[in-house]
Amino acid sequence: MTPPFGHADWNAILPVSIVAVAALLVLVADLFSGAREQRYLPIAIALAGTIVAAAFAARQFGHHYDAFFGGFMVGGFASVFQEIVLVATAGSIVLYGAIGAASRVAGMIAIMLWSACGAMLMSGAANLMMIFLGLELLSLGLYALCGAVDRKTARESALKYLILSSTATGFLLFGSALIFGASGSVRLADLTNPALAASTLFSLGAGMFLIGLVFKLSLVPFHTWTPDVFQGAPLPVTAFMSVATKAGALAVFARFIYAALPPGSAERLLFPVWVVAGISMIVGNVGMLAQHDLKRLLGFSGVAQVGYILVALAGTTALGLRYAIYYLTAYAFMNLGAFAVAAAISGEDEEGARLENYRGLGRRRPVLAAAMTIFLLALAGLPPTAGFLGKILILSSSVASGYIWLGALLIVGTAISLYAYAKVIRLMYERAGEDVPGLRPFVPLAWVSAGVCAALVIAMAFYPLTPSNVLPLVR
Repeated sequence: MTPPFGHADWNAILPVSIVAVAALLVLVADLFSGAREQRYLPIAIALAGTIVAAAFAARQFGHHYDAFFGGFMVGGFASVFQEIVLVATAGSIVLYGAIGAASRVAGMIAIMLWSACGAMLMSGAANLMMIFLGLELLSLGLYALCGAVDRKTARESALKYLILSSTATGFLLFGSALIFGASGSVRLADLTNPALAASTLFSLGAGMFLIGLVFKLSLVPFHTWTPDVFQGAPLPVTAFMSVATKAGALAVFARFIYAALPPGSAERLLFPVWVVAGISMIVGNVGMLAQHDLKRLLGFSGVAQVGYILVALAGTTALGLRYAIYYLTAYAFMNLGAFAVAAAISGEDEEGARLENYRGLGRRRPVLAAAMTIFLLALAGLPPTAGFLGKILILSSSVASGYIWLGALLIVGTAISLYAYAKVIRLMYERAGEDVPGLRPFVPLAWVSAGVCAALVIAMAFYPLTPSNVLPLVR
């Protein structure tokens, strides 16, 4: 009897499998490690696994293959988003070198790796069942990770994320059921049937499906959980959520709107999403103004940043998708770098999350203050950073697509955000008072991560990489 899946099918999920096996190795190694190796051995194994997985994902770039009977697509689109997820995973794992009890590091890293597998599956998902599988694998790990420390706010964060995320998943799952009822298939390739454009059942299903994705992307009005969950979750988990969750959801959203909508339905179904993206750019930036916690500030910032990325996708042009991927990659380095700086000055109580502890950082830790300044300037969209170039590219894409009003809202949102980011920069170069706590000793992994991210944020402004072979396919 011939097996239903061949060698090429299993090769398609090889990067995902490598990450999953790395998580198992982390747990096995922890059983035989001593007190000295409890923290750094799991980090080393996990980083090795992500690097190997990234190498195999890169080999799949440009080699399109429809695996598992249309359930998973290999190619440039999936490879790029998987690389972004792996970068987010590696950048978050290194923060455990500074944060968390050593005895728990292995377990938390293993769960984070399995959660990353879900985001990687979402990157290549080409049917509704694979999307749901990837989303649940991503979310279930995050529920546990958010409450993985002995802190009341962490448990509150986990419960809040569990309840609200489950509600959003319910919307996505019910929307998928309606889409299946209208089309008779779970394959995204079968949704391009022109007859579905006039189907009320399909329109309802697509609308509910998009509501579920909008929640995962933290867009208005489903954004209120983001700063609360970011604040309560452990610092490495917040860093991971800020990038990996968005990368997985954006991959599904882009594949759905570029390759799975029937002709003639995109304008009608997606216009509310573009309106939500425009509102999110304003609400997210206004929300930052009153924050005194770095994680809450970056949570509101993420609401606005995803709005910027969706501006590039408005019009569903190939160039807009390339610019969106460029800005998402730059955003990953900006956020991971900012969290690395926070980890470098944090102890068990995560002092780096409180903005008042950045007062006088320019005198006490000038290198870290310079790196944080670069990340904040990039998030604000100022030169000479990748954030500036990314916003220029997004503006050009929105104007070329006819969404000038979205470009105007982007400019307004950017102007509002300048005050919030400048507030932190000003704090860092003020004279520190006596009430500012002392800084912890040199933490190599956090410092190296911050330095690498800062260098890449600058380098991407001068060497913009926007891969051309990234149009999503469903068949």
